[in-house]
Amino acid sequence: MKRQSGFTLIELVVVIIVLGILAVTAAPKFINLQNDARKATLDGMKASVQGANSLIYAKAAIDGIEKTSGNVGAVATTKGYIDATYAALNNAVEAEFGSAKLADGDTAATAEWGIWEDTTNKAAVIVPDGFTANGTCKLTYTNNDGAISYVIVSTGC
Repeated sequence: MKRQSGFTLIELVVVIIVLGILAVTAAPKFINLQNDARKATLDGMKASVQGANSLIYAKAAIDGIEKTSGNVGAVATTKGYIDATYAALNNAVEAEFGSAKLADGDTAATAEWGIWEDTTNKAAVIVPDGFTANGTCKLTYTNNDGAISYVIVSTGC
């Protein structure tokens, strides 16, 4: 009688199961879902600020102050758009910014979101928890005398 060599079906199944377990435990290390989630939250924050700006501008136009500075409710505006300040954004956007704005560009946010006022550039830098305004995971909202812009930097999320 000739003896055949090779793997039995049970051995092959065991190897496939072990490879499956290794793939399940190793895959999350290669697929960084946390970065993608932070990038998506920055996009969501940008949409929130844009939506609030649209509503505030419409209300400013109704009040006749869309070409000047003033207040729409508790929100300070310039040319009808939300000022790039902690107070104005905190009143306009319903988000957890914490009880105080960030002291400087190197201070990390400790609430869900942090805001640092860049008064030189008339901008507010919005960062997720644990990040700084000088970092590479941020949304910069600028209202320079009515010229508004939204810039997302997400390379370091």
